[in-house]
Amino acid sequence: MTTHSNTLSAGRGATRGVDWAATIKDAGLAAFVALLLTVPLVGLRTVDRPTGLGIEARPEEVVASILLVFLGRLGLGLIRQGMALPVLILALACAGVGLVLPMPTQVLRLVLVLGGGVIALRAAMTVATGRSKLSQADRDKRMDRVAAKVQHASKYIGPVAVVFAAILPMTPLADRMLLDIGILLLTYIMLGWGLNIVVGLAGLLDLGYVAFYAVGAYSYALLAHYFGLSFWLCLPLAGLLAACSGVLLGFPVLRLRGDYFAIVTLGFGEIIRIILVNWYQFTGGPNGISGIPRPSFFGIADFSRTPSDGMAAFHELFGLEFSPLHRIVFLYYLILALALVVNLFTLRVRKLPLGRAWEALREDDIACASLGINRTNMKLAAFAIAAMFGGFAGSFFATRQGFISPESFTFIESAIILAIVVLGGMGSQIGVVVATLLVIGLPEAFRELADYRMLAFGAGMVVIMLWRPRGLLAHRDPTILLHANSHGGKKPIPAGAAK
Repeated sequence: MTTHSNTLSAGRGATRGVDWAATIKDAGLAAFVALLLTVPLVGLRTVDRPTGLGIEARPEEVVASILLVFLGRLGLGLIRQGMALPVLILALACAGVGLVLPMPTQVLRLVLVLGGGVIALRAAMTVATGRSKLSQADRDKRMDRVAAKVQHASKYIGPVAVVFAAILPMTPLADRMLLDIGILLLTYIMLGWGLNIVVGLAGLLDLGYVAFYAVGAYSYALLAHYFGLSFWLCLPLAGLLAACSGVLLGFPVLRLRGDYFAIVTLGFGEIIRIILVNWYQFTGGPNGISGIPRPSFFGIADFSRTPSDGMAAFHELFGLEFSPLHRIVFLYYLILALALVVNLFTLRVRKLPLGRAWEALREDDIACASLGINRTNMKLAAFAIAAMFGGFAGSFFATRQGFISPESFTFIESAIILAIVVLGGMGSQIGVVVATLLVIGLPEAFRELADYRMLAFGAGMVVIMLWRPRGLLAHRDPTILLHANSHGGKKPIPAGAAK
């Protein structure tokens, strides 16, 4: 009996021990792979010199990247072997050092803060759950529960967020930079909610959503340029023209499925961009369109100091001192109102027969056909409505910038909008907001590290796809539930649970 107890104690001790050799070997192998990737991607940069184009070596960035990968992999290995608490303390210490102490380079600060923060988050989750490693199925179940709770709490979080967004320009922190970032975030939130109708609700992979964004922007710019129409007249017209382009694209191609459909939408986006570049006489070609009129205060007052055409000045109308921020604040509230309209429409339409048909198409296209649902009409409606919202966002973008060109509507814009929808969780409204803050907000906070923004964006998407393939807040329960729990509980059973 004593021998058996000693054997069990030795086994538990071996389990608690750390295999340092294997852990360091694994971290070293990851660092070697990082070396092979970062030398051509990060370590070499082309620069303009008086003698011509040259190559500049950046060994510090390569060393920092390799160090980040090595320490991150080492910390992950130690967490999996039951040393989550020491790793958490060390990771927080590294992040604190990177934030407080002066660093010779910003790259080293990024390594300490970003690497320490990610490892600390992973270690904290392990300490909180008491498990060093979760299987993919366990992780999906836990994240599904979290997503369901967040979706349930969104009815309280949403109004609070709207109130915060509404009072933000009135706070002392509201300077020009903060308002510009807020306008940018709200624009992408609106685009994400629009694309979510096609991708999240109807289940159609659209890689060319930027085409409708471009149609809306150029519709307003051209109507204002050639016919002198105001923004308030052009806004519904831009949405209507974008919706017509959505129907024009959708009608011949919606019978395609999967990758074939995605390729066609990608081609449509490129066709629009090429037309804008080559139709020089009408669109201005690569030079774009400048001098796009700014919106007035509902046609009553203008935001300039001395408005023309007998229109009143905004600051005089309300008895205020003139400030250039008045127009920026008005644009902020304008895009906030447009985004809320898209959100309220989506929440409402999900409960209507049209929205339920979209969700049914997303889950099982063939079953919908057997039930008599006109799949083509339902998909056309999704495309037209999403394109209309993209057109609204495009017209706002044109009046906000005052200048547009085809370079503003490249494929990378479609990729970013699609990444927001996928990252937040397809079909999740609050997930789009969270993903926009991560994808758009964080790069704005680290604007000084512009050389690494796209690299960090790609790495983050890879991590999310490995850790949470369905998105951060994916929650696929049907909007309408047929009956309650047969066991007497209050928790409803989804209509498709019998599958």
